Amino acid sequence: MAQQKVLVIDDEPDIRELLEITLLRMGLDTATAGSVKEALLTIQSFQPDLCLTDMKLPDGTGLDIVRYIQREYAHIPVAVITAFGSMESAVEALKAGAYDFVSKPVDLSKLRDLVQTALTLSGHTENSSGTTTKSKSDNTQESSIIGESEAMQRLNATIAKLARSQAPVFIHGESGSGKELVANEIHKRSPRAGGSFIPVNCGAIPENLMESEFFGHKKGSFTGAVEDKKGLFQAAHKGTLFLDEVADLPLGMQVKLLRAIQEKAIKPVGGTEEVGVDIRILSATHKDLEKEVEEGSFRQDLYYRLNVIKLDVPPLHERGGDIELLANFFLKLIAERWALDEIHLSPAAMNALNQYPFPGNVRELENILERASTLCEDNVIQPEDLQLPDVSPVVKTAEAMQAKISAHPAWQPEADDEKSQILEALEQTRWNRTAAAKQLGMTFRQLRYRIKKYELDDAG
Repeated sequence: MAQQKVLVIDDEPDIRELLEITLLRMGLDTATAGSVKEALLTIQSFQPDLCLTDMKLPDGTGLDIVRYIQREYAHIPVAVITAFGSMESAVEALKAGAYDFVSKPVDLSKLRDLVQTALTLSGHTENSSGTTTKSKSDNTQESSIIGESEAMQRLNATIAKLARSQAPVFIHGESGSGKELVANEIHKRSPRAGGSFIPVNCGAIPENLMESEFFGHKKGSFTGAVEDKKGLFQAAHKGTLFLDEVADLPLGMQVKLLRAIQEKAIKPVGGTEEVGVDIRILSATHKDLEKEVEEGSFRQDLYYRLNVIKLDVPPLHERGGDIELLANFFLKLIAERWALDEIHLSPAAMNALNQYPFPGNVRELENILERASTLCEDNVIQPEDLQLPDVSPVVKTAEAMQAKISAHPAWQPEADDEKSQILEALEQTRWNRTAAAKQLGMTFRQLRYRIKKYELDDAG
């Protein structure tokens, strides 16, 4: 199989030579360039599988290289070499589409790790003999996230794109919307798929044990440390660390986390030497992290380091016809888990689910179906088995109003009457405007107009 090719772009001959020797020893074919202009010409003729570029060049910057490759050769990963401590430029490069970054002076072992991981994006990786083998990573694989709605199609397309990068991703979504599932999908479709996916709920770790859990500890470093222990960072080496509910980290731990991310190294509790770690950081919270920063409970520098790319997970009520797909999927799982015959939803039960706003999102849907499966007769779930909050009074009111309008086109309800019905529907659905519009028999735009007209925003 043909050698993989790496293009090194740097205006300093000594650095070009050092990097080229390192890459040649890895069994890779190399080319070099000393400027943006020379690099763009070489990319066209050499067609590399990976580019390494310095940020400061005589006729431009590494960002020019990143943007050109993103526009013309999006399949080629590009890593930037930044001056020590220049995290702002590194973050800017990641946002522009860079695969990863390495700081000067270049740590050659970290560089080799970066190169080996990045080259899997081309579908092959280097083995110990210097030849290439087919990579297990495949970004074209089918997503394990269930949903055919437009919102989920957009989400899956974004996941496929983010899987090709090492940029930190901040995943935002309501509780129960599937943030960990999204993080796991990014990992599975990335070059790190062969490594571990380590999820951790930051709010579930006692503060006095947090440093040990994240970074590990040495034997005898504190009472109860009877042996050396590796932390979560080391467990995720060559893989992905997912920090769920990251807003719950205490400020002292935020400082240590920031340093570990920037230096790509950790120091175990009681240890004297730093240990290098090669991980990708994904994080999530249901809280408004920007508000947490404004209130001083979350460090702004860590926020910018984690929130290089923000990914919004849509709530279930914005996912169109996905409820039926998800319901059938969960019922199949429940039947298999409990060794039951196939469980079905009656048409009436399915209609009830479609009308319900699901403030608890996908997790709530699963819990509702699990409970209903224990209550139903003959393995057929009826509406009463679902035990959904009663929204029928609002629906009946809306239906009656629509019937009046249909029978008497000239009839219009009193303004106060119409206003109270809208307010009741909004309160019943916990101000879920999409669900309220559906219950009132009007479009989302019509409801939004009436909310503004009757100045109901302040009421919510």
